[in-house]
Amino acid sequence: MKQHSDVTSSRRKCRKAALSAPSHLRRKLMSAPLSKDLRKKYSVRSMPVRKDDEVIVLAGTHKGNKGKVTTVYRKKWIIHVEKLVKNKLNGQPVQVPIKANQCAIIKLKLDRCRNDLLKRKASVLSNKAKGEKYEQKA
Repeated sequence: MKQHSDVTSSRRKCRKAALSAPSHLRRKLMSAPLSKDLRKKYSVRSMPVRKDDEVIVLAGTHKGNKGKVTTVYRKKWIIHVEKLVKNKLNGQPVQVPIKANQCAIIKLKLDRCRNDLLKRKASVLSNKAKGEKYEQKA
């Protein structure tokens, strides 16, 4: 059921908006769930994937592999993980592309901005749990 009268619920328009999104919006769309222990520690369900995060692949032929994120390729909607490499016919190694939502973050690279984001997201979730409305500061 439609919740907001000003926002479209058209599948076509939503897909177009997501797939033609600029880079600063793709960052948020390329999020991955946190592992169970990180979820418990920070009270946050998912975070945007970033270089130097450690992830585990949850789906596909490389399921179960762990490694550090070397690149986040927003233009192609993929990430490259450190140890996931395959060889071309001439023997040259090439990175295997993985979708961000097919991974789980097992170790976060924390800095001041990331800590602030974790605190903000945790406070929003706790306010929702209490039934309060989250009001953004102007």
